[in-house]
Amino acid sequence: MGRALAICAAIGLMSTFGWAQESPFTDVLLDRMTGKWVLQGSIAGSETTHDVEVAWVLGHQYVRLAEVSREKNSSGRPAYEAIVFIGWDKPSNTYACLWLDSSGGGGLSAQAIGHAQRRGDELAFLFKVNEKSTFHTTFVYSKSTDTWQWLMDGEEDGKRQPFARVRLTRR
Repeated sequence: MGRALAICAAIGLMSTFGWAQESPFTDVLLDRMTGKWVLQGSIAGSETTHDVEVAWVLGHQYVRLAEVSREKNSSGRPAYEAIVFIGWDKPSNTYACLWLDSSGGGGLSAQAIGHAQRRGDELAFLFKVNEKSTFHTTFVYSKSTDTWQWLMDGEEDGKRQPFARVRLTRR
């Protein structure tokens, strides 16, 4: 019995080691997103400024965006915070984006995960809210200015409405 347990443990360690050796995800466009940024523009009709830090995490498998508004709420906390993960979804052959923020919870659901195909220096994520409603979040990189634009639109019954138009510049 002791020998069988030792063999099972060895197999388990080898399979864990093999799994842990997953090669890093490399992506030139996401590399350009890493760093410290200032986000400025209009969100939900109001001008705003946020600080955004972007880094590769979890064995270089995902890019994590940490976004914090400079505006404060009545408790003195940031009026908005988000943690966003972007990675590659092998089964669907698309980029996947998980958006978690302080706007009311519900982020750990299928609606919080969007998918995008890369088109040049653009990732246009589509988040399906329900049967009649989607949310579009498009990241557009400009090589000439080393800036990003985030374009966000809600869509209800096929009618698209602008939600946010912001630009990220390096700090």
